Amino acid sequence: MNDHASRDAAAGAAPDAAAGTTAAPAGADEIRRLLAIMARLRDPQDGCPWDLKQTFATIAPYTVEEAYEVADAIDRGDLDDLKDELGDLLFQVVFHARMAEEAGAFAFPDVVRAISDKMERRHPHVFAGMSIADSDALNAMWDAEKKKERLAKLAAGGQADGLDDSALAGIARGLPEWQRALKLQKKAAAVGFDWPGPQPVIEKLREELDEVAVEFAAVADAPADAAARGRLEEELGDLLFVAANLTRHANVDFGVAMRRANAKFERRFRAMETMAAADGVRLADLALDAQDAYWERAKALERGDDVP
Repeated sequence: MNDHASRDAAAGAAPDAAAGTTAAPAGADEIRRLLAIMARLRDPQDGCPWDLKQTFATIAPYTVEEAYEVADAIDRGDLDDLKDELGDLLFQVVFHARMAEEAGAFAFPDVVRAISDKMERRHPHVFAGMSIADSDALNAMWDAEKKKERLAKLAAGGQADGLDDSALAGIARGLPEWQRALKLQKKAAAVGFDWPGPQPVIEKLREELDEVAVEFAAVADAPADAAARGRLEEELGDLLFVAANLTRHANVDFGVAMRRANAKFERRFRAMETMAAADGVRLADLALDAQDAYWERAKALERGDDVP
């Protein structure tokens, strides 16, 4: 048995406490099958040309896309599709792990071991008998443990003196910016830097909207002015940052709210197209006021009103 196979076997086996032997857990054979498929796809002689030319950087966008497709299946309540999408996401993990193994960095069993160790380490109240008073104490313990992990990583790389001890440390830069915004706000709030409630955030939102209007006017007056466009971009960013903060104060999930808004727009727009087609016209051939009339009809249809 080669080193790769022995590591796979080690990751896919678990001790049978009753019999004192080692037994494969449910699904271990399928995991080994998936790892073998990935190895074959990346085989330099007999593999797939597309898979062989991929790198971490080229695969990363697919990984993000698959995560969003998992969220979409959940949002639609489609468990059959969720099964497929989770498989696609798992394949992304296997793909990255295989490329890392080829580079001599780590392999899939190391990924599994790392997350298992982390979950046990971060849940001492479950796995080590520690008593946790409440959710606030649990969050504080969690943050302290993550800071210890960051310090250990720096120390392992000889950079212990470079520990980022900011309250904002540990927020991944690869996140979608709206997620980074919410995490930055939440971490700042943890040390008391936060609005006392939603009303000041609403007032700030109005203020930012006024500033956006000013910069739009400036760009309209000087379309070629790069500085004016830069100020408009900055003010739009401020507006979106405050809007994200408002969802946090409302205890509303920003992503869920946006998905619902997108779904509503899509649903109404498709209804517009259907009604226009029933009238023998193409939406694209109509003036905006005529399109808007169909929009109002689509909204009325959703409310259950009589639609002419």
